[in-house]
Amino acid sequence: MRALSSTLVLGAALIGTSAIEVGGAVADPAPQPGASQPASQTGGRRLNGLEGDVAVRHRRLLVKQRFELAPLFESTINADFRHIVGGGLKLEYHFSDMFSIGVVGVGSTALDTGLVKKIDGTLTDSPMNPREPTRAQFDDRLNTMPLHGAAYLSITPWYGKLAAFASAYVAFDFYFQAGVAVAQLKSNCPTNVCNDTHPGQTQMQSGDTIPPDLNPNNDPPLNDGTRVGLYLGGGIHVFLNDFLALDLTVRDYAFNDNPSGADFDANLFVDSNDSRFLHHLFFGAGLSIMLPAKVKRTP
Repeated sequence: MRALSSTLVLGAALIGTSAIEVGGAVADPAPQPGASQPASQTGGRRLNGLEGDVAVRHRRLLVKQRFELAPLFESTINADFRHIVGGGLKLEYHFSDMFSIGVVGVGSTALDTGLVKKIDGTLTDSPMNPREPTRAQFDDRLNTMPLHGAAYLSITPWYGKLAAFASAYVAFDFYFQAGVAVAQLKSNCPTNVCNDTHPGQTQMQSGDTIPPDLNPNNDPPLNDGTRVGLYLGGGIHVFLNDFLALDLTVRDYAFNDNPSGADFDANLFVDSNDSRFLHHLFFGAGLSIMLPAKVKRTP
């Protein structure tokens, strides 16, 4: 009798277990938020309730479909002879969190670098060596950049938050830009200094042939006028609130230039071949104003 009772109990337990497994296979309960899903429904992988959810909830769309206006300051960081320092404005429209288009324009003044001061200290007004420029021939041939700017496309692949002392949090994003650079160059070499009207050429006067003077120091520098080239940039927005951000940028305006106006290729006269494709690097700081001022949020 005891053996029969044990057999009946074991059989009842197996039947109950089979009923539970069959019932679970017929209708699984709906997964609750945060609950893991059965591996049978995920191709053998066990997933929790966050699978398929958005990465960030209630995220502020700090740039999407907003117009950005940024007064800025900008200065060269790699100038050989003259630092270009000035202020301007950036205008940009953000189609999405990632893509935007914009323009930047800057008006500038020029400051001599330490290299110019060192060179000036070695030059005189009447050098003994005819190949050595006078102080005026060197200084007056250096060019400046009163205006420069660019039109560009921008991509913003990364954004996030910065924490200070685990109590203050600010949002930031990194962006990269590429487009077309435009610059207005200017040099000031008076005719009493740059007085060779036919550099590198034979000049005809009264039927006589006059050979070139082979002195590049009195040739026109040919380093002014409008230049068009390549623009590249990269920077960071550090958002102070929903519509104000500190904008820090490194910009590269690359175009043909001869900053010294000198005989770079050493053929004893100055011509267009003395210009080369140069990268004019600037560091800029500005205050971005996002419009409209009210920010949108994701679900």
